[in-house]
Amino acid sequence: VVLAAVRKHGRALEWASEHMRNDKDVVLAAVREHGTALEWASERLRNDKDVALTAVRDDKPGPEPARALGIASKRLRDDRDVV
Repeated sequence: VVLAAVRKHGRALEWASEHMRNDKDVVLAAVREHGTALEWASERLRNDKDVALTAVRDDKPGPEPARALGIASKRLRDDRDVV
């Protein structure tokens, strides 16, 4: 149910359980739909390079460009592959 929800509305990850926020498949589906869903991923997955790259690449345009990049861990914000 959670996977289907985040595929349609990535930001629905906000209401998922901590277990689901730590599930890489669920988080990847969420950030593919809306990059800023990274905000509700577990700390471990905010620090995962694959997840961060997907979030930054698939971030929706809006008033705050590259917002997903600001949500990623400091280590990944300093990674040239992500930036």
